[in-house]
Amino acid sequence: MQCALKFACSAAPPSSASIAPLLFSNTHNKKMKLRNGCSIRVELSDDNDPLLQAAINSASLRFHETHRQDPLFIDPYAGCFVSTHTQMDMETKAKQYCIATKFIDDKLLSTVNHMDGLKQVVLLSDGMDTRPYRLNWPSSTIMFDISPLRVFQKAAEKLDGVGAKIPQRCLFLHVPLETPNIQETLVTKGFNGTRPSVWAIQGLPLMTLVSFEEILLTVSGMAMKGCLFFGELPAWLAETGIGNKFSMKKWINNIFMSYGFKVDMISYNEVAKRLGKVVKPGDYEKILFVAEQLRCSDDQMETWRKELQRVDEDGDEEGFEDL
Repeated sequence: MQCALKFACSAAPPSSASIAPLLFSNTHNKKMKLRNGCSIRVELSDDNDPLLQAAINSASLRFHETHRQDPLFIDPYAGCFVSTHTQMDMETKAKQYCIATKFIDDKLLSTVNHMDGLKQVVLLSDGMDTRPYRLNWPSSTIMFDISPLRVFQKAAEKLDGVGAKIPQRCLFLHVPLETPNIQETLVTKGFNGTRPSVWAIQGLPLMTLVSFEEILLTVSGMAMKGCLFFGELPAWLAETGIGNKFSMKKWINNIFMSYGFKVDMISYNEVAKRLGKVVKPGDYEKILFVAEQLRCSDDQMETWRKELQRVDEDGDEEGFEDL
């Protein structure tokens, strides 16, 4: 199964497709052609890179949560991404984001700790996900981070500067979001579709409903039957898909099931209650979910195809010997 992912950073579908070439560029300068045929050269800097700024904003939320009196989690590395004058709305966005972050943290660790042998973790992130460094991963865990290259490189420099290290006997690999074929690159870097894996998404820049469906296609093709895929999605995806005909829950169920997943929407309020927190109503516009793979991965299907072929060939040889 071959699939190329297309993404950009947006809290809602962008009004113009002209930003896509800029977002996918790995250089600081990008030539853009306007509708009138003229061309301009745009310099992509830290200040005007929307992917980088979105990742820094999320890191700021983790930084502030870490320094609360009773934090949901500790992110000792978030501060290396954040400027001292950064200010965020801590009453609405922060609480729900941090509750989701804690939920994903706990779900990842509880899942990998029930895996035997090699443990495969795929993080679909904004490039500044510190989970590979701050969580207590068991030995023999291999982590793949799929995120924008430029943001990841900036984050890696900062993390190296503060001495961040992944746990011993673990491996951390990056797959650039701009890679033409995500699945092929994952396999090249060692991902094995006949081994258990867990997939988590939070902060990954999404542009359209189609780009999200390409994610589902990728996970469906690579994750073994029974593997989990969970995290946060922008609510506008559902609004794009449902119009006035279906509820959000029905739309979520339909789109995940079409790619072989059973899905549950998770209530932020219920997670908050379990954590002893209260979430005030606010304009967060995210969907928290947990999905289970019901199909076999492409590698599983290929393994069984070869086994059936071998059995058929052995049967033909035995029949010939009887003659």
